[in-house]
Amino acid sequence: MIGDFKDREEAGRQLGTAVVHLGMVDPVVLGLPRGGVPVAAEVALALGAPLDVLIVRKIGAPGDPQLAVAAMAEGKPPTVVIDESTSRLTEGDHAYIKREVRAHRSEIDLRSKAYRHGLARLAVAGKTVVVVDDGIATGTTMRAALKALRRMRPAKVVLAVPVASNHTISALSKLVDDVVCLSQPGPFRWVGTYYADFHQVDDEEVIALLDASRIQHEHGPEARELRSGEPPLVLPSRSEPLDPTEPR
Repeated sequence: MIGDFKDREEAGRQLGTAVVHLGMVDPVVLGLPRGGVPVAAEVALALGAPLDVLIVRKIGAPGDPQLAVAAMAEGKPPTVVIDESTSRLTEGDHAYIKREVRAHRSEIDLRSKAYRHGLARLAVAGKTVVVVDDGIATGTTMRAALKALRRMRPAKVVLAVPVASNHTISALSKLVDDVVCLSQPGPFRWVGTYYADFHQVDDEEVIALLDASRIQHEHGPEARELRSGEPPLVLPSRSEPLDPTEPR
């Protein structure tokens, strides 16, 4: 199905245009691998910001790995978020999730070393951090990412995605300072249906994008000319008054 975006790169360029209007000073961009990194690379380019990843692993239900009962994000210790309703409806109880967390920790460590070439993560303490994915359906992995990020003590967190479920964005907005979301279609389908090209991103592509972004940032390139597009949905920060009639 032909979606709203040609591919992740186009979605990232549109998202970058929108995020630039927030007027952030010295931000850092974090993409959720793998699919969020091509989008995040374009956002980082638009902002002239450094790019890193925030590694998150979905924990699938027994016998159904695509159905998330929990998610874990990198850190020592890792941050784990459990989808209690899905856990109750499946055999993915807390004992099962605990076993899966132990199994996934080594995978996160391996990916961290590969993506960063053994270097430390970008420092985010006291910074404005833009967290990017290619889309959000239920939000379990993003919740884990945002909670892990808060432990790193950023000054401000901005969630930026091309497309997401309206219900999920409403819930996640309580965990961040600002949200930029280009599209909230309803009823929400699988994220991939909103892209004409939604190929599976592999580790090699992630590494190449991170390396290229690192070189571009170190050499201080001019941000590419941004194209105008439809005005994005920008939710107010928590410091701004909300419309009391707006559902939350």
